Amino acid sequence: MKVLANDGISESGKNALAEAGIELVETRVSQEHLISFINENHIDVLLVRSATKVREDLIDACPGLKIVGRGGVGMDNIDAEYAIDKGLYIINTPKASSRSVAEMVFAHFFSLARFLHESNRLMPLEGETHFKALKKSFSSAVELEGKTLGVIGFGGIGQEVVKIGISLGMKAKVLTRKPRTETLFLDFFDGQTVNFEITSTTNQEDFFKEVDFLSINTPKSDGYIIDTPQFEMMKDGVFIVNTARGGVLNEVTLLQFIDSGKIAGAALDVFENEPTPELPLLMNPNLSLSPHLGGNTMDAQEKIGAELAAQIIDIKNKL
Repeated sequence: MKVLANDGISESGKNALAEAGIELVETRVSQEHLISFINENHIDVLLVRSATKVREDLIDACPGLKIVGRGGVGMDNIDAEYAIDKGLYIINTPKASSRSVAEMVFAHFFSLARFLHESNRLMPLEGETHFKALKKSFSSAVELEGKTLGVIGFGGIGQEVVKIGISLGMKAKVLTRKPRTETLFLDFFDGQTVNFEITSTTNQEDFFKEVDFLSINTPKSDGYIIDTPQFEMMKDGVFIVNTARGGVLNEVTLLQFIDSGKIAGAALDVFENEPTPELPLLMNPNLSLSPHLGGNTMDAQEKIGAELAAQIIDIKNKL
């Protein structure tokens, strides 16, 4: 079996594939030359992240391809249903980066709650001349302990967000389309484990009116999950973080509710017009921003590589 890791793969993934006797090709092939490369080199498995696109034309033109793997959760860049209909195996790594994304959520929450996103911008410019004024302007910070954490979506990432919130002493509420109950386990350094049973709600009004910190952790949606009706349900002074997908939250409406004071601050790791976010977002001092970094940690990449390799080896043994 021959694997092309076109967007790269971690050392743990390389080692696992090598131990299983699977040949790994790490050549980075441009999109326009990908079809010919796959066919000429008899590639069985194509691994991608977000850069490489696997559309119907490639699937049709590469009859020798058996597996397409996505290093990550979303399958936006793969015509997955079409590939499955054509008899290909489609694999991804829904759990590998969950913790990294969840930690990014709280990095933004802490940044917003303590004005770090703004002070990091202003201190190099005004720290020497307006130190006391800056200190006073950032004095209305808040703690997370005792506050209500709201999470939209209860997949692997949503569950990790809830676990971190609980560990900080927050009250957790989850909103889903259908009610569900999950048992979450918190493992500590000394071997102790504490479990919590969390049941989600489908009642938006009850959910939004109590939430102090809101995290959006849903798959890509056809329309906005958060728009004017949802913003109006929220309590004043809420903090919002979106690490899900651009397009689940109306960015124009978000800025309006920030300007009105309804929303204390928001963080965006994903954008509707990614990779060219709108300038009003980039310039707004009440926004904490990052360029789609949620799952981009070395730890997550190692987990992703290992998880992809394990799935490939399992399919190989079945073929």
